[in-house]
Amino acid sequence: MPTRFLLFAALFAVAFWGLRRWFGGYVRPPATKALAPREWALVAATADALFPAGGVIPPSGSEAGVPAYVDHYVASVPSSVRLLMRMLFALFEQATLFFPAPGRGGRRRFSGLSVDQQVAVLEGWRSSGFFPRRLVFTSLRAIMSMGYLADPAVLRQLDLAPLEFTSPVAAADLLYPPVGRPRSEIRHHETTAPSDGTPHEIGGPIHHAYREGAE
Repeated sequence: MPTRFLLFAALFAVAFWGLRRWFGGYVRPPATKALAPREWALVAATADALFPAGGVIPPSGSEAGVPAYVDHYVASVPSSVRLLMRMLFALFEQATLFFPAPGRGGRRRFSGLSVDQQVAVLEGWRSSGFFPRRLVFTSLRAIMSMGYLADPAVLRQLDLAPLEFTSPVAAADLLYPPVGRPRSEIRHHETTAPSDGTPHEIGGPIHHAYREGAE
């Protein structure tokens, strides 16, 4: 009897610890479409580790709205892709159990590590000699980069904000929504006359939606 009790107590303790590590301690994010609190925390932490405040491009990942972008993106993809993305986020959040960060507390969840530890973990995945680890890092970085480069302030810093001009509506514009949006958000329903070929001035005014204060 004592042995069975001890075994039950041990299993209960492990299950409690596992549930607490998986679900506990996360702050509820703003209203989201798809991301759970643990996923939002992972995305925000990863974005800020990859794109820190005061870096070469000033806006941090969070300041550039990466978590909100990823939330909309996850909500818009097919359910099979959404499942893979959730698995990716869960893996990276919990993998510090097996690939700990340097220093004290290195086996905490990724979102609970210090910034220096998070950067070290990301570098470990990026430079790993084990190809699947590098592939996981590349996939996660691609998602974060899409969100970061979608921010108008970031595009202004890179001189990549689109110029202000009227773009002809082609047949393809009637078929596809903006990147990361569902088909219900297709913006055009009829084509317009093609461009007359007049070049636009380089360095002209940027599109109104990308000007400072517009966002």
